[in-house]
Amino acid sequence: MKMLESYPILLSIVTSLLFIVLLLAVLIRNNGQAAILWNEFVLQKITNFIMAQSKEERILNFVLQNAVRGDPQSVVDTIDKYCSQKEWAMNVGDEKGLILDKILEETKPSVLLELGTYCGYSAVRIARLLKPSAHLLTIEFNPDFAAIARQMIEFAGVQDKVKILEGPSETIIPQLKKKHEVNTLDFVFLDHWKDRYLPDTILLLDQGLLRKGSVILADNVIVPGAPEFIKYIRNNNRFECTNYPSHVEYMKVKDAMEKAVFVG
Repeated sequence: MKMLESYPILLSIVTSLLFIVLLLAVLIRNNGQAAILWNEFVLQKITNFIMAQSKEERILNFVLQNAVRGDPQSVVDTIDKYCSQKEWAMNVGDEKGLILDKILEETKPSVLLELGTYCGYSAVRIARLLKPSAHLLTIEFNPDFAAIARQMIEFAGVQDKVKILEGPSETIIPQLKKKHEVNTLDFVFLDHWKDRYLPDTILLLDQGLLRKGSVILADNVIVPGAPEFIKYIRNNNRFECTNYPSHVEYMKVKDAMEKAVFVG
């Protein structure tokens, strides 16, 4: 009898939980910020706890087990496969990666800077297209990510073209000329903390690291977004800007990349 009396309450609780799960699913599917938060701060932490391993370590292990050593295209394709089928990760990804490829092929840069190495996906993607004399400096603040990226870059066979600089961008950028013998940069890829896009761009200008024709390419200018950077760069007559509509990596959520060419 008591069980029958409690049945409507249990049914109400189950129905409410199902509704909440459905609501979360709809929100995540249609909201890029919510999707990233869900993947990065809920699913990732649960999986890390269960597997006693970080997502970045899982990506690296998948590459080591499935990609071809010394083949950067195989490494890129294997990371894309893992992140589209198993766990979402904040690489530039396959769709926006084609935009990155196109701009690299058009500009043919010799000295490149990346802000935000993460697992080394974009560093490998960029390095595979560089001419023999070109080199990429990539800055990573997180030592754990930098360690993963070093192994990824070495496995891909592009360690001679890529150098990881570990530390905060605001510390390393002023050291580029004297410590790392950089005169000016031909290409800069912004893919780190979005609130650092603007101050680091201004820092590059202040340090005289941009020449006429230098290209800045910024990822994720819609999701998570970099509104202050976009406002500054589009209203600065020292830059010519082009927007490339796309989607958040491995999602159907709208995003974009912004190219800014320094005109002097």
